Amino acid sequence: MRQYAFYLDLNRCVGCQACAVACMDQNDLLLDQGQPAWRRVFTVEDEEAGKIKITYVTMACMHCHDAPCIMACPTGAIHREGRGTAVLVNSSLCIGCHSCAMACPFGVPRFGLDGKMQKCRLCIERVEVGLEPACVLTCPTRALKFGPVNEITVQIQTRAASKLARAVSL
Repeated sequence: MRQYAFYLDLNRCVGCQACAVACMDQNDLLLDQGQPAWRRVFTVEDEEAGKIKITYVTMACMHCHDAPCIMACPTGAIHREGRGTAVLVNSSLCIGCHSCAMACPFGVPRFGLDGKMQKCRLCIERVEVGLEPACVLTCPTRALKFGPVNEITVQIQTRAASKLARAVSL
């Protein structure tokens, strides 16, 4: 089984919400009918050297390797499935106890009007045929990336080494 990951380049994200809209469209989520958004974009404000710095952070399920929500679910409604190691929810088994929400360190589980948990499905149908998740495909600045954990890790290490080399040469 291949473990996949999302990566967000905070320097590229402009907070346009295209990823969140793509997720809603891909999953037929109708917010006006009480369905919660599975991907959200947060604005983080910080003061740095007397200036306000704004950073945007897009969040959805991380599909953790050792997903605490799976372990916390008393009915087995939350499970891992597919080649993309997606953490999925079987809504017919969900009893809406919110144990998953208490266990998730990222605050990902969302609950619909029916009281049952909903969340990002990793666009598993797309991933299994070699396509990117809708949120990643739609990002106009390519701030959101997706791939096997080992490839994403190499990209991050390469980018960090390049930044360090530039800083040292200055």
